[in-house]
Amino acid sequence: MSLLRKDLMAIGFDVEDGSHRIERPVFFGENGVPTVNYRVDAYHAEWQCGMEIEAGRSWMGNAVYRDIVQALVMTQVHHLVLAVPNVYRYSSSGKKISSEDYKHSKDLLDALYGHSRIMMPYGLTLIGY
Repeated sequence: MSLLRKDLMAIGFDVEDGSHRIERPVFFGENGVPTVNYRVDAYHAEWQCGMEIEAGRSWMGNAVYRDIVQALVMTQVHHLVLAVPNVYRYSSSGKKISSEDYKHSKDLLDALYGHSRIMMPYGLTLIGY
């Protein structure tokens, strides 16, 4: 995120950093005060676009699923940008293993957006890096 922060801010995104969290409301209570919020890495109010940039175990840690579901219920998120590693490499018991996070994420999103049983309420851009 540190590499992208300046450019994202230049085009109008509010970007999370160590001291500044970006929360999107889900439910509201008395006097319109949000009672449930979910965090996003960046948000563009005019475009109503949330952004999640996952590192590491984005697929194996289920972050992709969490991001998709949370975006379903956040207010004023009509588009989600989801960035995941192309390949996540790690060692387990001394054995080098690779997880094709982008491919797995793309397959899931193709199923969700292409299936006739589901109507996703927001647009999505998947980025592999």
